[in-house]
Amino acid sequence: MRLNAYLARAGVASRRKADELIKAGRVTVNGEPGQLNTFVGARDRVEVDGRPAEKQRLAYVLLHKPAGVVTTASDPQGRRTVVELVSVPERVVPVGRLDADTTGVLLLTNDGELAHRLAHPRYGVEKTYVVDVEGAPSDDALAALERGVELDDGRSAAARVRRLGRSRVELTIHEGRKHQVKRMLDAVGHPVVRLHRSIYAGLCADDLEPGAWRALRADEVDQLRGIVEKTIRK
Repeated sequence: MRLNAYLARAGVASRRKADELIKAGRVTVNGEPGQLNTFVGARDRVEVDGRPAEKQRLAYVLLHKPAGVVTTASDPQGRRTVVELVSVPERVVPVGRLDADTTGVLLLTNDGELAHRLAHPRYGVEKTYVVDVEGAPSDDALAALERGVELDDGRSAAARVRRLGRSRVELTIHEGRKHQVKRMLDAVGHPVVRLHRSIYAGLCADDLEPGAWRALRADEVDQLRGIVEKTIRK
């Protein structure tokens, strides 16, 4: 296992933060300074600032994210975070990001490799959103969303779109650009009023109250791994 993934699994930091610790010389493996390309075996001794770092049990948490909570492990502005909503002994971090005002399904885990693959755009994990918008989108507007619309960072990929009401649509995408759903609806002239992610990688949290969470079942974890492996084989 690569050293940054080991540190993430040990609950020390995210993989990105772990890289910073390694570059700062704060991580040793068997008494020698760790490097970004260091791999850790079962018998290796890893220390951070002289203190042992040991792998945690893998944990997978499904959260119904409420509005007003930020999707991060800590917030310099002191706002409540999604990590504060879950109570597990392992250090879990959110997979991907939802805006503070966006609600819905969010996965948290300490499985760094799986989290990386689920969140990375190249793996094309599907996400479904229920979107309340200003006005009443026409059939032409919905067709434009299905084909893809021009955004400031390039054209969006084809999406699945379904009308749920006069000002409510369901949108399924497999990209992960920042504020993508909001920007797509802006592009067709219907700014988002409320955004709710109903499905992520086949998982739904609508049976949970906002702010509630549960551990994933073993078959759900297998489902996530299967989605990633299927995408890799493509």
